[in-house]
Amino acid sequence: MSGEQRARVLVSGIVQGVFFRDHTRRWAGELGLRGWVRNLRDGRVELTVEGSEESIQALLASLRKGPPRGRVDGLEVSREPFRGEFSDFRILPDG
Repeated sequence: MSGEQRARVLVSGIVQGVFFRDHTRRWAGELGLRGWVRNLRDGRVELTVEGSEESIQALLASLRKGPPRGRVDGLEVSREPFRGEFSDFRILPDG
């Protein structure tokens, strides 16, 4: 699809053990985004997301706020070439 974008995001703060991945999956699904999210061993959360720029920006805004029990200290966003390899948004095993 034309206009599709891809971003890789690293989220730092209190983002594990607070349902961050579940909230991210729900937010991404509501926005029609595809990709994945997982916990990293260093305490951060990593996600790769594809979809419209508008939807990606909306997801980033939700990620900055985080879930009620979490605290987001930073988002590191990098853009990657769109690949169209995802059919949904899922939680992956820890990486």
